[in-house]
Amino acid sequence: MAAIPAVAAAATSVFTFINLSTSLPLARITHCRLRSVIAASSLSNTEFNINFAPPKPKPSPPPIISTSKSDNDSEEQLYTPWIVRDGKGNPAPASLLHAMAIAKTSKKKKTKTKAKSENAPKSKPATFSTEPKYSKAARRFYNENFRNPAQRLSKILAAAGVASRRSSEELIFQGRVTVNGSVCKTPQTRVNPEKDIIYVNGNRLSKRLPPKLYFALNKPKGYICSCGEKETKSVMNLFDDFMKSWNKRHPGEPKPRLFTVGRLDVATTGLIIVTNDGEFAHKISHPSSNLSKEYIATIDGEVNKRHLIAISEGTFIEGVHCTPDLVELLPKQPDISRPRLRIVVHEGRNHEVRELVKNAGLQMYALKRVRIAGFRLPPDLMLGKHVELTAGNLKTLGWKK
Repeated sequence: MAAIPAVAAAATSVFTFINLSTSLPLARITHCRLRSVIAASSLSNTEFNINFAPPKPKPSPPPIISTSKSDNDSEEQLYTPWIVRDGKGNPAPASLLHAMAIAKTSKKKKTKTKAKSENAPKSKPATFSTEPKYSKAARRFYNENFRNPAQRLSKILAAAGVASRRSSEELIFQGRVTVNGSVCKTPQTRVNPEKDIIYVNGNRLSKRLPPKLYFALNKPKGYICSCGEKETKSVMNLFDDFMKSWNKRHPGEPKPRLFTVGRLDVATTGLIIVTNDGEFAHKISHPSSNLSKEYIATIDGEVNKRHLIAISEGTFIEGVHCTPDLVELLPKQPDISRPRLRIVVHEGRNHEVRELVKNAGLQMYALKRVRIAGFRLPPDLMLGKHVELTAGNLKTLGWKK
Protein backbone atom coordinates (compact mmCIF):
# COMPACT_ATOMS: atom_id res chain seq x y z
CA MET A 1 0.00 0.00 0.00
CA ALA A 2 2.92 2.28 0.49
CA ALA A 3 3.69 2.15 -3.20
CA ILE A 4 0.40 3.76 -4.21
CA PRO A 5 1.24 7.25 -2.80
CA ALA A 6 4.60 7.12 -4.54
CA VAL A 7 3.01 6.41 -7.89
CA ALA A 8 0.43 9.10 -7.35
CA ALA A 9 3.16 11.58 -6.53
CA ALA A 10 5.05 10.68 -9.70
CA ALA A 11 1.95 11.11 -11.80
CA THR A 12 1.23 14.48 -10.20
CA SER A 13 4.72 15.69 -11.00
CA VAL A 14 4.34 14.61 -14.58
CA PHE A 15 1.07 16.47 -15.10
CA THR A 16 2.49 19.50 -13.41
CA PHE A 17 5.43 19.44 -15.78
CA ILE A 18 3.08 19.17 -18.73
CA ASN A 19 1.02 22.14 -17.61
CA LEU A 20 4.10 24.27 -17.15
CA SER A 21 5.54 23.40 -20.57
CA THR A 22 2.48 23.76 -22.80
CA SER A 23 4.45 25.91 -25.15
CA LEU A 24 6.82 23.03 -26.08
CA PRO A 25 6.16 20.76 -29.08
CA LEU A 26 4.24 17.56 -28.62
CA ALA A 27 7.20 15.28 -29.40
CA ARG A 28 9.32 16.89 -26.66
CA ILE A 29 6.47 16.71 -24.17
CA THR A 30 5.98 13.01 -24.78
CA HIS A 31 9.70 12.36 -24.43
CA CYS A 32 9.90 14.24 -21.17
CA ARG A 33 6.87 12.43 -19.83
CA LEU A 34 8.35 9.03 -20.58
CA ARG A 35 11.61 9.97 -18.90
CA SER A 36 9.76 11.11 -15.78
CA VAL A 37 7.76 7.87 -15.61
CA ILE A 38 10.90 5.76 -16.03
CA ALA A 39 12.73 7.77 -13.35
CA ALA A 40 9.82 7.42 -10.93
CA SER A 41 9.52 3.71 -11.54
CA SER A 42 13.24 3.26 -10.98
CA LEU A 43 13.11 5.02 -7.61
CA SER A 44 10.36 2.76 -6.40
CA ASN A 45 10.82 -0.88 -5.65
CA THR A 46 7.45 -1.74 -7.13
CA GLU A 47 7.46 -4.63 -9.70
CA PHE A 48 5.00 -4.35 -12.55
CA ASN A 49 3.61 -7.43 -14.36
CA ILE A 50 4.21 -6.32 -17.99
CA ASN A 51 3.72 -8.83 -20.83
CA PHE A 52 5.32 -8.30 -24.25
CA ALA A 53 4.31 -9.81 -27.64
CA PRO A 54 5.79 -13.25 -28.17
CA PRO A 55 8.75 -13.47 -30.59
CA LYS A 56 8.22 -14.62 -34.17
CA PRO A 57 8.51 -18.38 -34.44
CA LYS A 58 11.62 -19.63 -36.22
CA PRO A 59 11.03 -21.68 -39.37
CA SER A 60 11.04 -25.32 -38.61
CA PRO A 61 13.77 -27.37 -40.29
CA PRO A 62 12.68 -29.67 -43.15
CA PRO A 63 11.71 -33.15 -42.12
CA ILE A 64 14.51 -35.66 -42.13
CA ILE A 65 13.80 -38.62 -44.38
CA SER A 66 15.50 -41.82 -43.53
CA THR A 67 16.62 -44.07 -46.32
CA SER A 68 17.48 -47.03 -44.05
CA LYS A 69 14.87 -49.01 -42.23
CA SER A 70 15.60 -49.83 -38.58
CA ASP A 71 13.67 -50.52 -35.40
CA ASN A 72 15.25 -47.64 -33.45
CA ASP A 73 14.43 -44.85 -35.91
CA SER A 74 13.00 -42.65 -33.13
CA GLU A 75 16.11 -43.01 -30.96
CA GLU A 76 18.78 -42.47 -33.67
CA GLN A 77 19.67 -39.02 -34.95
CA LEU A 78 19.12 -38.82 -38.71
CA TYR A 79 21.07 -36.52 -41.01
CA THR A 80 20.47 -35.66 -44.64
CA PRO A 81 23.44 -36.96 -46.64
CA TRP A 82 23.96 -33.80 -48.73
CA ILE A 83 24.50 -31.51 -45.70
CA VAL A 84 28.10 -31.30 -44.51
CA ARG A 85 28.43 -31.47 -40.73
CA ASP A 86 31.29 -31.51 -38.28
CA GLY A 87 32.05 -34.17 -35.68
CA LYS A 88 29.41 -32.86 -33.27
CA GLY A 89 26.63 -32.88 -35.87
CA ASN A 90 26.54 -29.13 -36.44
CA PRO A 91 26.30 -27.90 -40.03
CA ALA A 92 29.51 -26.56 -41.58
CA PRO A 93 29.83 -22.81 -42.13
CA ALA A 94 28.85 -21.33 -45.50
CA SER A 95 32.43 -20.26 -46.33
CA LEU A 96 33.65 -23.85 -46.09
CA LEU A 97 30.84 -25.11 -48.33
CA HIS A 98 31.57 -22.41 -50.91
CA ALA A 99 35.27 -23.29 -50.98
CA MET A 100 34.49 -26.99 -51.39
CA ALA A 101 32.12 -26.28 -54.28
CA ILE A 102 34.73 -24.18 -56.09
CA ALA A 103 37.33 -26.89 -55.65
CA LYS A 104 35.04 -29.60 -57.06
CA THR A 105 34.00 -27.61 -60.11
CA SER A 106 37.57 -26.63 -60.93
CA LYS A 107 38.71 -30.26 -60.78
CA LYS A 108 35.87 -31.39 -63.06
CA LYS A 109 36.70 -28.73 -65.63
CA LYS A 110 40.33 -29.82 -65.70
CA THR A 111 39.45 -33.46 -66.20
CA LYS A 112 37.07 -32.59 -69.04
CA THR A 113 39.69 -30.58 -70.83
CA LYS A 114 42.21 -33.38 -70.44
CA ALA A 115 39.79 -35.95 -71.81
CA LYS A 116 38.96 -33.74 -74.75
CA SER A 117 42.61 -33.12 -75.51
CA GLU A 118 43.42 -36.85 -75.40
CA ASN A 119 40.50 -38.15 -77.45
CA ALA A 120 39.84 -35.25 -79.81
CA PRO A 121 41.74 -35.17 -83.13
CA LYS A 122 44.19 -32.47 -83.91
CA SER A 123 42.46 -29.21 -84.66
CA LYS A 124 42.64 -27.98 -88.22
CA PRO A 125 43.83 -24.49 -88.98
CA ALA A 126 41.07 -21.91 -89.09
CA THR A 127 39.77 -21.13 -92.56
CA PHE A 128 37.75 -18.15 -93.69
CA SER A 129 34.22 -18.99 -94.77
CA THR A 130 33.98 -15.78 -96.75
CA GLU A 131 36.51 -14.04 -98.89
CA PRO A 132 38.47 -11.39 -97.03
CA LYS A 133 37.93 -7.80 -97.97
CA TYR A 134 40.71 -5.99 -99.76
CA SER A 135 41.37 -2.37 -100.48
CA LYS A 136 40.37 -0.67 -103.72
CA ALA A 137 43.96 -0.61 -104.94
CA ALA A 138 44.36 -4.35 -104.37
CA ARG A 139 41.09 -5.15 -106.16
CA ARG A 140 42.02 -2.90 -109.07
CA PHE A 141 45.42 -4.57 -109.39
CA TYR A 142 43.80 -8.02 -109.36
CA ASN A 143 41.18 -7.09 -111.97
CA GLU A 144 43.75 -5.56 -114.30
CA ASN A 145 46.29 -8.38 -114.11
CA PHE A 146 44.55 -11.62 -113.16
CA ARG A 147 40.77 -11.46 -113.50
CA ASN A 148 40.58 -11.15 -117.29
CA PRO A 149 43.84 -12.54 -118.67
CA ALA A 150 44.91 -11.78 -122.19
CA GLN A 151 43.69 -14.13 -124.94
CA ARG A 152 44.43 -14.72 -128.55
CA LEU A 153 43.24 -12.04 -130.93
CA SER A 154 41.31 -14.45 -133.15
CA LYS A 155 39.51 -15.89 -130.13
CA ILE A 156 38.56 -12.40 -128.90
CA LEU A 157 37.14 -11.49 -132.32
CA ALA A 158 35.11 -14.69 -132.47
CA ALA A 159 33.79 -14.21 -128.93
CA ALA A 160 32.83 -10.61 -129.74
CA GLY A 161 30.69 -11.81 -132.64
CA VAL A 162 32.80 -10.42 -135.46
CA ALA A 163 33.08 -13.74 -137.33
CA SER A 164 34.03 -17.34 -136.79
CA ARG A 165 37.54 -18.11 -135.62
CA ARG A 166 38.72 -19.08 -139.09
CA SER A 167 37.13 -16.00 -140.65
CA SER A 168 38.67 -13.85 -137.92
CA GLU A 169 42.09 -15.26 -138.76
CA GLU A 170 41.53 -14.34 -142.41
CA LEU A 171 40.63 -10.77 -141.39
CA ILE A 172 43.83 -10.57 -139.35
CA PHE A 173 45.97 -11.90 -142.23
CA GLN A 174 44.40 -9.32 -144.56
CA GLY A 175 45.49 -6.48 -142.25
CA ARG A 176 41.95 -5.34 -141.43
CA VAL A 177 42.52 -5.50 -137.66
CA THR A 178 44.48 -2.93 -135.63
CA VAL A 179 45.59 -3.19 -132.00
CA ASN A 180 46.48 0.03 -130.16
CA GLY A 181 46.85 1.96 -133.41
CA SER A 182 49.06 -0.54 -135.28
CA VAL A 183 48.08 -3.23 -137.78
CA CYS A 184 48.29 -6.74 -136.32
CA LYS A 185 48.68 -9.72 -138.68
CA THR A 186 49.32 -12.40 -136.07
CA PRO A 187 46.21 -14.25 -134.80
CA GLN A 188 48.15 -15.57 -131.77
CA THR A 189 48.75 -12.06 -130.40
CA ARG A 190 47.60 -11.82 -126.78
CA VAL A 191 45.18 -8.96 -126.20
CA ASN A 192 42.71 -7.84 -123.56
CA PRO A 193 39.65 -5.97 -124.85
CA GLU A 194 39.32 -4.07 -121.57
CA LYS A 195 42.84 -2.65 -121.83
CA ASP A 196 43.69 -2.74 -125.54
CA ILE A 197 42.04 -0.69 -128.28
CA ILE A 198 40.99 -3.01 -131.13
CA TYR A 199 39.51 -1.91 -134.46
CA VAL A 200 38.02 -4.23 -137.10
CA ASN A 201 37.26 -2.70 -140.52
CA GLY A 202 37.37 0.75 -138.94
CA ASN A 203 34.89 -0.11 -136.16
CA ARG A 204 36.08 -0.29 -132.60
CA LEU A 205 35.55 -3.53 -130.74
CA SER A 206 33.48 -3.18 -127.59
CA LYS A 207 35.28 -3.59 -124.27
CA ARG A 208 32.45 -5.71 -122.93
CA LEU A 209 32.05 -9.18 -124.37
CA PRO A 210 28.53 -10.55 -124.84
CA PRO A 211 27.24 -13.03 -122.25
CA LYS A 212 27.50 -16.76 -122.87
CA LEU A 213 24.29 -18.20 -124.32
CA TYR A 214 23.17 -21.81 -124.74
CA PHE A 215 20.10 -22.96 -126.68
CA ALA A 216 18.48 -26.25 -127.67
CA LEU A 217 16.89 -26.07 -131.13
CA ASN A 218 14.49 -28.49 -132.76
CA LYS A 219 15.91 -28.29 -136.27
CA PRO A 220 13.38 -28.70 -139.08
CA LYS A 221 14.05 -30.43 -142.36
CA GLY A 222 15.65 -28.39 -145.15
CA TYR A 223 17.84 -26.15 -142.92
CA ILE A 224 21.62 -26.36 -142.95
CA CYS A 225 23.92 -25.66 -140.01
CA SER A 226 26.19 -23.25 -141.87
CA CYS A 227 26.57 -19.67 -140.58
CA GLY A 228 27.25 -18.19 -144.02
CA GLU A 229 25.40 -14.99 -144.84
CA LYS A 230 24.60 -16.19 -148.39
CA GLU A 231 22.60 -19.16 -147.18
CA THR A 232 18.87 -18.48 -147.30
CA LYS A 233 17.72 -21.36 -145.11
CA SER A 234 20.26 -21.52 -142.36
CA VAL A 235 19.64 -22.55 -138.78
CA MET A 236 20.71 -19.06 -137.74
CA ASN A 237 17.71 -17.59 -139.56
CA LEU A 238 15.51 -19.18 -136.90
CA PHE A 239 17.06 -16.75 -134.37
CA ASP A 240 16.28 -13.55 -136.31
CA ASP A 241 13.51 -12.49 -133.93
CA PHE A 242 15.77 -13.14 -130.97
CA MET A 243 18.56 -10.99 -132.39
CA LYS A 244 16.19 -8.15 -133.36
CA SER A 245 14.92 -7.85 -129.79
CA TRP A 246 18.40 -8.09 -128.27
CA ASN A 247 18.88 -4.36 -127.73
CA LYS A 248 15.56 -4.10 -125.91
CA ARG A 249 16.26 -7.00 -123.58
CA HIS A 250 20.01 -6.34 -123.11
CA PRO A 251 20.65 -2.61 -123.59
CA GLY A 252 24.28 -1.61 -123.84
CA GLU A 253 25.59 -5.14 -124.45
CA PRO A 254 27.06 -6.22 -127.81
CA LYS A 255 25.13 -8.76 -129.83
CA PRO A 256 26.37 -12.33 -129.59
CA ARG A 257 27.44 -14.38 -132.57
CA LEU A 258 25.61 -17.70 -132.41
CA PHE A 259 26.70 -20.92 -134.10
CA THR A 260 25.79 -24.59 -133.92
CA VAL A 261 27.63 -27.23 -131.93
CA GLY A 262 28.35 -29.84 -134.58
CA ARG A 263 26.13 -30.28 -137.60
CA LEU A 264 23.10 -32.16 -138.84
CA ASP A 265 22.32 -33.04 -142.42
CA VAL A 266 19.83 -31.00 -144.39
CA ALA A 267 17.31 -33.83 -144.23
CA THR A 268 17.98 -34.67 -140.57
CA THR A 269 15.77 -33.11 -137.92
CA GLY A 270 15.85 -32.96 -134.14
CA LEU A 271 18.10 -31.72 -131.39
CA ILE A 272 21.01 -29.39 -132.04
CA ILE A 273 22.82 -27.08 -129.61
CA VAL A 274 23.34 -23.42 -130.51
CA THR A 275 25.72 -21.22 -128.51
CA ASN A 276 28.36 -18.49 -128.66
CA ASP A 277 30.79 -20.27 -126.31
CA GLY A 278 33.66 -21.69 -128.32
CA GLU A 279 35.14 -23.76 -125.50
CA PHE A 280 31.78 -25.36 -124.78
CA ALA A 281 31.23 -26.17 -128.46
CA HIS A 282 34.69 -27.68 -128.80
CA LYS A 283 34.23 -29.95 -125.79
CA ILE A 284 30.77 -31.16 -126.81
CA SER A 285 31.60 -31.81 -130.45
CA HIS A 286 35.08 -33.31 -130.02
CA PRO A 287 35.19 -37.14 -130.28
CA SER A 288 37.32 -37.36 -127.12
CA SER A 289 34.31 -36.30 -125.04
CA ASN A 290 32.60 -39.65 -125.88
CA LEU A 291 29.13 -38.14 -125.56
CA SER A 292 26.45 -40.54 -126.71
CA LYS A 293 23.93 -39.36 -129.30
CA GLU A 294 20.60 -41.08 -129.84
CA TYR A 295 18.81 -41.14 -133.20
CA ILE A 296 15.43 -42.43 -134.33
CA ALA A 297 15.72 -43.78 -137.87
CA THR A 298 12.52 -44.41 -139.82
CA ILE A 299 13.08 -47.13 -142.41
CA ASP A 300 11.28 -47.50 -145.73
CA GLY A 301 10.66 -51.24 -145.93
CA GLU A 302 10.81 -54.22 -143.61
CA VAL A 303 13.52 -54.72 -140.98
CA ASN A 304 14.75 -58.23 -140.18
CA LYS A 305 17.11 -59.63 -137.59
CA ARG A 306 19.95 -59.81 -140.10
CA HIS A 307 19.63 -56.07 -140.67
CA LEU A 308 20.08 -55.42 -136.95
CA ILE A 309 23.14 -57.69 -136.86
CA ALA A 310 24.65 -55.90 -139.85
CA ILE A 311 24.16 -52.49 -138.24
CA SER A 312 25.61 -53.64 -134.93
CA GLU A 313 28.74 -54.98 -136.67
CA GLY A 314 29.47 -51.46 -137.97
CA THR A 315 31.11 -50.15 -141.12
CA PHE A 316 34.13 -48.18 -142.28
CA ILE A 317 33.72 -44.39 -142.51
CA GLU A 318 36.68 -42.34 -143.77
CA GLY A 319 38.98 -45.29 -143.14
CA VAL A 320 37.82 -45.80 -139.54
CA HIS A 321 35.69 -48.74 -138.43
CA CYS A 322 32.65 -47.35 -136.58
CA THR A 323 30.27 -49.46 -134.52
CA PRO A 324 27.13 -48.21 -132.75
CA ASP A 325 26.61 -48.51 -129.02
CA LEU A 326 23.04 -49.75 -129.36
CA VAL A 327 20.66 -50.87 -132.09
CA GLU A 328 17.04 -51.59 -131.24
CA LEU A 329 13.86 -52.12 -133.22
CA LEU A 330 11.09 -50.04 -131.65
CA PRO A 331 7.60 -51.53 -131.31
CA LYS A 332 5.04 -50.60 -133.90
CA GLN A 333 2.58 -47.79 -133.27
CA PRO A 334 -0.89 -47.43 -134.81
CA ASP A 335 -0.21 -43.95 -136.21
CA ILE A 336 3.20 -44.89 -137.69
CA SER A 337 3.23 -47.51 -140.40
CA ARG A 338 6.99 -47.68 -141.08
CA PRO A 339 9.42 -49.48 -138.74
CA ARG A 340 11.71 -47.39 -136.57
CA LEU A 341 15.19 -48.07 -135.22
CA ARG A 342 16.82 -46.58 -132.16
CA ILE A 343 20.53 -46.17 -132.82
CA VAL A 344 23.01 -44.78 -130.27
CA VAL A 345 26.51 -43.69 -131.33
CA HIS A 346 29.28 -41.77 -129.58
CA GLU A 347 31.93 -41.00 -132.21
CA GLY A 348 29.81 -38.60 -134.24
CA ARG A 349 31.42 -39.22 -137.63
CA ASN A 350 30.05 -37.48 -140.69
CA HIS A 351 26.87 -39.27 -141.89
CA GLU A 352 27.63 -42.09 -139.44
CA VAL A 353 24.04 -43.24 -138.83
CA ARG A 354 23.12 -43.03 -142.49
CA GLU A 355 26.16 -45.06 -143.48
CA LEU A 356 25.35 -47.74 -140.87
CA VAL A 357 21.80 -48.10 -142.18
CA LYS A 358 22.95 -48.05 -145.81
CA ASN A 359 25.60 -50.70 -145.16
CA ALA A 360 22.89 -53.01 -143.73
CA GLY A 361 20.94 -52.84 -146.99
CA LEU A 362 18.13 -50.61 -145.67
CA GLN A 363 16.70 -47.41 -147.12
CA MET A 364 16.40 -44.41 -144.82
CA TYR A 365 13.08 -42.57 -144.85
CA ALA A 366 13.67 -40.03 -142.02
CA LEU A 367 16.25 -39.42 -139.32
CA LYS A 368 15.83 -37.50 -136.08
CA ARG A 369 18.23 -36.86 -133.21
CA VAL A 370 16.49 -36.94 -129.85
CA ARG A 371 19.30 -36.96 -127.25
CA ILE A 372 22.83 -35.70 -126.64
CA ALA A 373 24.52 -37.16 -123.54
CA GLY A 374 22.00 -36.77 -120.70
CA PHE A 375 19.90 -34.04 -122.32
CA ARG A 376 16.84 -35.17 -124.28
CA LEU A 377 14.86 -33.06 -126.74
CA PRO A 378 11.77 -31.70 -124.96
CA PRO A 379 8.67 -33.40 -126.41
CA ASP A 380 6.71 -30.13 -126.43
CA LEU A 381 9.37 -28.21 -128.40
CA MET A 382 7.96 -27.58 -131.86
CA LEU A 383 9.98 -27.66 -135.06
CA GLY A 384 11.96 -24.48 -135.62
CA LYS A 385 11.66 -23.40 -131.95
CA HIS A 386 14.42 -23.09 -129.38
CA VAL A 387 14.68 -23.05 -125.61
CA GLU A 388 17.48 -21.68 -123.43
CA LEU A 389 19.42 -24.27 -121.47
CA THR A 390 19.65 -24.04 -117.72
CA ALA A 391 22.62 -24.85 -115.51
CA GLY A 392 21.12 -28.28 -114.84
CA ASN A 393 20.82 -28.98 -118.58
CA LEU A 394 24.44 -27.98 -119.12
CA LYS A 395 25.48 -30.29 -116.31
CA THR A 396 23.81 -33.22 -118.07
CA LEU A 397 25.87 -32.32 -121.13
CA GLY A 398 29.05 -32.48 -119.07
CA TRP A 399 29.60 -28.72 -118.82
CA LYS A 400 29.65 -26.48 -115.75
CA LYS A 401 28.46 -22.97 -116.56
